[in-house]
Amino acid sequence: MALAMRVVSWAGVEGMEVVRAGRETTDFSRGLHCRPMHGLHLTADLSGCDPALPAMTDPAALRALCVAEVQGAGLQAVGTLFHRFEAAGVTGMVLLAESHVAVHTWPELGAVTLDVYVCNFGADNTVAAEKLIAALTGGFAPSTARTHRLERGRS
Repeated sequence: MALAMRVVSWAGVEGMEVVRAGRETTDFSRGLHCRPMHGLHLTADLSGCDPALPAMTDPAALRALCVAEVQGAGLQAVGTLFHRFEAAGVTGMVLLAESHVAVHTWPELGAVTLDVYVCNFGADNTVAAEKLIAALTGGFAPSTARTHRLERGRS
């Protein structure tokens, strides 16, 4: 895949723009701070999940659930990695253009942990993140869900 870089400026701050496969992203990571970092980190600890659900033990089923819900929330998946443990359970991650989603299952405990993080640099992705974690939680139909919300990067 061809990459091209060029110098750009935003609000008087120079940075590098990477052009790949028709998509452009701007990288202001060379010590230049053009605006404050801000993100939203949502987590959910689920219990009482049915261990017979395919997404609890099958990496392909968990990947399909996660990717479908990412798309349904209006976010952009750029990569996935899922792994089945020998004893039981699956761990997986969807890399997002906006950040990431991580899921870990414990079928022997009927438990799942969810982690959704979105940065809000180019747009406010709060509603999409909330929609995504709600949809993933619903996909496991837990009897109990304990959620946490952490706003990142705000002073």
